[in-house]
Amino acid sequence: MFNAEQIRALLTAREFRPFRVCLSGGASYEITNHDMALVGRNSVEIGVNPDPNGIAERFVRCAIIHIARIEDLQAA
Repeated sequence: MFNAEQIRALLTAREFRPFRVCLSGGASYEITNHDMALVGRNSVEIGVNPDPNGIAERFVRCAIIHIARIEDLQAA
């Protein structure tokens, strides 16, 4: 089980590493830079479908309790 502090630590790491958030319902979202997510106490707002400038098309709210796993994304 994950908590807000763990997710915030991934986003604020000195050397940010892109990662994927996988939810218990099967959905997953890639966080490719630290500006693409906002951590709240019980949820994470994740920007999806960023354009080439990194501006998200929309945001989805993910309850932290439903985060099943977090995977590192391989560098391109």
